[in-house]
Amino acid sequence: MAIRDALRGITCPTVTPFDEGSIDESALADLVAHLHEGGIDAIFPCGTTGEFPALTAEEHRRVVEATVDHADVPVVAGAAATSVGETVAAIDRAAEAGADAAAIVAPYFTTATAPDGNRQFFEAVLADASLPVLLYNIPQCTGQRIEPETVAAVADHDRTIGIKDSSGDLAYFLSVLEKTPDEFLCLQGYDALLVPALRMGADGGINALSNVVPEVLQAAFERAADERGRELQRDAISPLFEACTTHGFAPATKTALTERGVVPTDEVRPPLVPVDDGGTEAISDAVEAALDSSDR
Repeated sequence: MAIRDALRGITCPTVTPFDEGSIDESALADLVAHLHEGGIDAIFPCGTTGEFPALTAEEHRRVVEATVDHADVPVVAGAAATSVGETVAAIDRAAEAGADAAAIVAPYFTTATAPDGNRQFFEAVLADASLPVLLYNIPQCTGQRIEPETVAAVADHDRTIGIKDSSGDLAYFLSVLEKTPDEFLCLQGYDALLVPALRMGADGGINALSNVVPEVLQAAFERAADERGRELQRDAISPLFEACTTHGFAPATKTALTERGVVPTDEVRPPLVPVDDGGTEAISDAVEAALDSSDR
């Protein structure tokens, strides 16, 4: 399956560019072209960095469709929702828009009341999923993690292809690696752990910073096993990740993209706010340092 092969590399969870409150499809096309030039293996619209909670269902469809139209690589569409029905509907929209797979999270706001609750949720979604499904563990946003035992319980389902782990917990990631079959893809979503995770057996990364410096993330993936990979993590990726974390990844990533001239504005939707002037300067310096490190 092409999507499995693509995810064994670097996938970019793209921002959603806005222009005076509306989706800027021209800027989205420019972003996709920038990612192709940087060597990205797959694209992930409508995730956390893509401000999916601020999009309507129709906007979700439009963003996925526009991404598919411009992408020369496979597309994994975010399909996060709190109910089985809404999650399945989001997967169906992504399928109709041409996506190759969908990513789903554990239900947020109302968390599982028993250990089997999330397993039953995922099994119900998978039973009706019209696309291959990637689990997405991001407990800082959902209020709960997908327990390794839950991941293992659904890993063999014919619709499940793997997991993106953005928890920042390497011990959790290694536990999932240990409990799941080899063909189940374990993808590191916390940029500061990309190279360490790859060295420990991760199949690939889905990293917000690949919006900004795709060539750096791709080089780190390709050189993860040697000293150059360690240098890129230490000198380029981790400092930029720290600068962006302070301000939230959707605003900070858009600020960094404007500094590189990829998108025309760093506009975000409420409740997010743009990065202030001091943050913009820090992010700009970190982008420049990351690019300088990658050129050495």
